[in-house]
Amino acid sequence: MGVVKKVTFPNKAIVETEEGPVSVKNALPGDKVRVRVLKMRKGKPEAMLLETVEKAENAVPSQCPHFGICGGCTYLTMSYDNELKLKETQTKELLDKAISYEYKWEGIKASPVCEGYRNKMEFSFGDEYKDGPLSLGMHKRGSMFDVVYTDSCYIVDEDYKAILKATREYFLNLGFKFYHRMNHTGYLRHLLIRKARHTGEIMVALVTTSEKDFDLTEYKDLLLNLKLSGQIVSILHTVNDSLSDVVQSDRTDILYGRDFINETLLGLKFKISEFSFFQTNSASAEVLYSTAREFIGDLTEGGKPDKTVFDLYSGTGTITQLMAPVCKKIIGVEIVGEAVYAARENAALNSIDNCEFICGDVLKVLDDITEKPDFIILDPPRDGIHPKAITKILNYGVDRILYISCKATSLTRDLEAIHEAGYRVTRAACVDQFPWTANIETIVCLERH
Repeated sequence: MGVVKKVTFPNKAIVETEEGPVSVKNALPGDKVRVRVLKMRKGKPEAMLLETVEKAENAVPSQCPHFGICGGCTYLTMSYDNELKLKETQTKELLDKAISYEYKWEGIKASPVCEGYRNKMEFSFGDEYKDGPLSLGMHKRGSMFDVVYTDSCYIVDEDYKAILKATREYFLNLGFKFYHRMNHTGYLRHLLIRKARHTGEIMVALVTTSEKDFDLTEYKDLLLNLKLSGQIVSILHTVNDSLSDVVQSDRTDILYGRDFINETLLGLKFKISEFSFFQTNSASAEVLYSTAREFIGDLTEGGKPDKTVFDLYSGTGTITQLMAPVCKKIIGVEIVGEAVYAARENAALNSIDNCEFICGDVLKVLDDITEKPDFIILDPPRDGIHPKAITKILNYGVDRILYISCKATSLTRDLEAIHEAGYRVTRAACVDQFPWTANIETIVCLERH
């Protein structure tokens, strides 16, 4: 038994007990909890949360009936103001441990939308308990197998809920089985929904195995007859026979419309396909990219764009295209082929002709690029930058680097090598892309001294 004194990134609560401090997941500052110590990690005890005996004094009622059961959200019993303060404190503490000098901290920027903000969800088929009825939703907290029927999810809008309910009821009435990961049998795997915030276009992708040769015309018509605020422009059937629990395509058939939706972001147009990477909170993405653009500053010389910029880990090239007007040339490097294809299409859609997108691993691609950058943008995956890649990046010796991180602990690890190369953080901020979850985006601007 103990009280949570602090929560560190990501979602690690420090509980003061009579036996000393232990760490546990899914508890909030001020909660009184019962825990069971499971193991020692680096000499410190890690525990499992057994029960929240008493909630913190400043706790608020959860706005989602699935909270605590579903594994999706973490902070729904905190006010949003308190969540922002917690995330800012966590991020600043991590940076301060890695930075021994003065830098400008610009705080945390809130998401403009906190309810129904997701523009993409991957729901899983399964059952809520062993041999239970068909469920469709999110995995239960702490479980790899049980699936919570999240028909009232707080972070998606009503169109998602309507499509989720209709899909689950349709296949439940048919008696169809979900794909069982242990014995590799069953038909239903995932339901992927994307909805563009600004255009209202909706994509629905049903992901199944090839176990059945089933005519999905009736299901397609069911979806098209739903009363939605947005408009379904794409219905896909994706076949995935992979043994692992990932959403991927062995074959994708278009049941209705096309295989993409259109979205706009900061005046740019984007075609988004089933597996395209696109920030999952469109409203906050505009805050993130506007902040990045501000941090980058003026790259022109005498008002003329004469700088070459590398955008490494460029995804579908959002930042690449935003920076193109103030660059002579900007080169995006991304390992995911579909993202590179989408980036090229989107650049053409926006009539941007000074972008080049290269498909490949940053570590290898840098050896083949003949141009030398004047400025580098880094937006790596959660695990950060490969040590050998970061050495190659730093060897260019550019005056300034912008680093955008979706995992602050990876950023602070990479800062060690960046510091050794003579760079210093001049300004930093974080942007809340994911309200009610433990995730946060961090932006730092680095200058060579």
